[in-house]
This record gives sequence, C-alpha cells and structure tokens, in this order.
Amino acid sequence: MLLNFGHRLECWVLNVEFWPVKKIKHIAVSGNIASGKTTLAEKLARHYGWAPLYESVDHNPYLRDFYEDMTRWAFHLQIYFLNSRFTQIRNIRESEKTIVQDRTIYEDAYIFARNLHASGHINDRDYKSYLDIFHSMINFVQPPDLLIYLKADIPKLVDQIQKRNRDFEYNIKLEYLRTLNEHYEKWIGEYTLGKLLVVDMNKLDFVGNVED
Repeated sequence: MLLNFGHRLECWVLNVEFWPVKKIKHIAVSGNIASGKTTLAEKLARHYGWAPLYESVDHNPYLRDFYEDMTRWAFHLQIYFLNSRFTQIRNIRESEKTIVQDRTIYEDAYIFARNLHASGHINDRDYKSYLDIFHSMINFVQPPDLLIYLKADIPKLVDQIQKRNRDFEYNIKLEYLRTLNEHYEKWIGEYTLGKLLVVDMNKLDFVGNVED
C-alpha cells in the first residue's frame, strides 16, 4: 500500500497470507415432502453445471406400500432410504465434481425415522436398531458445504402434491405433513454442522416463475 505524505512516499508492506478458496463440492437441498427440493436441485445443477443426486422415489420398492400401511412398512422404508443416502455420500466423496443432493442422511434419521417412531409406526426395538446403524454410518459422513432448507407451510405442500399428481401420495395425511414440519423446524433451529440458507417457499414457484 502506498501512502503519499506531501513529498514523502512510504511503502507499507502488508503481512497478508493468501489462501486458496475452498471449492464448494457438496450442496444439499432439504425440506418436507413436495417443498420443491427436486425442482431446485435440477435447476441449480443445470445452471451451474453441477451433478445432481436425486432421492430414490420412482424405483423405491417400499414407498407405495408405505403410504398404504405406514406401520407395516415404515422400518423397511427408512432402512432403504438410509442405505441409499449413504451410497450417495460415498459417491460424493469419490467424485471430483460439485454435487447438489436432493435431501440428506440427517433428515432420514432426525426427521422421518424420529417422526415415525414418535407416532407409533416404528416400535422401540426397531428404532434402536435403526439408530445403531445410523450412528455407525454417520462417523463416515461429512456435512454439506451448504444446506438449503425449503420452508413451506401445509397449504403450499398440499398444493404441490396435487400438482405433481403421484397417485400413491394421495394417502398422505395432513397430520403427517404437520408433524414433519415440526421436526424440520426443530432440526433447522439447532443445525450447526455448516452453512445454512433458509428459503421461504410459500410465495415462490420455481416452475411457474423464472424470476423465482
């Protein structure tokens, strides 16, 4: 830095170390059912040239059965999602690309499994087994560089569920969505694993409005 004091010129040497900026490798999009996660992940991936990792829905062998009989299939579904998400995490660690992920392994345990246990759909014995597996896995998990939480109220979620017209989702009860939202708000309120961006989805429409 050069400072000119009249006829006197002094050169100040600033002792600054320049560190390379860390490459953002893992962005995760979180939120309740039909909050807009997949749509946002798809648009971010296309815009920035990132690789998307989507939640396993279309090829999920338990999802349709789960919405018809939650108590019978809750444990099976959550184990399937947990294993699928852990596989995604291994892919993220091994990839050189920047990846945007549709939902996180934390949501599997802290939101969905916890909610199903609290509501009586997963019994104590199965829930303990699930948590034992989760805690073993989590030792090998690094949190995302950025977590994006899509916050949406029940009317918005219901509207989105109706728009995407998946027949098996018609069995979703409003109480189920409401309790999931409660778990999300608690989890996000206590989240300290990394950077967090909360997006209010109640007045946004990624599909209908390009500006959004």
